[in-house]
Amino acid sequence: MKILDIAEVAKRSGMPASTLRYYEEKGLIESLGRRGLRRIFGVEVLERLSLIALGRMAGFSLDEIGGMFGRDDQPRIDRTMLSAKADQLDRTLARLAALRDGLRHAAACPAPSHMECPTFRRLLKVAGAQADRAESVMVRPVRRSGSASKQPR
Repeated sequence: MKILDIAEVAKRSGMPASTLRYYEEKGLIESLGRRGLRRIFGVEVLERLSLIALGRMAGFSLDEIGGMFGRDDQPRIDRTMLSAKADQLDRTLARLAALRDGLRHAAACPAPSHMECPTFRRLLKVAGAQADRAESVMVRPVRRSGSASKQPR
């Protein structure tokens, strides 16, 4: 079995050693032991790190990614979860495309002021509604000493 020390894994994966130590602490990767003060890994850790990186790029949390590995360290990826994440990405792409188009219009709009442009005003209305929704998701009521207060999640 080919082994790599943490510096070599960091170099090959492009991840800092601190990230590798954190992933090990979270149980996402496992070292084989130590050579002196340095952790050592089997070469297969590079593929696992690639899977973790792919999951992060797709927007999965580290806990979700951790749940995608079975006891035998083989990926056990829930296809329904992948489909749901793809649907979420579709919604994000549509929202970003609409924002892009609105900004391009605002940049080229012949109206004397952006506030006089109906398209720009619609863009403002959408942005305000999204900000309200984001705030309502991030703040929830919490009971303390018999009174309700707002507490960030």
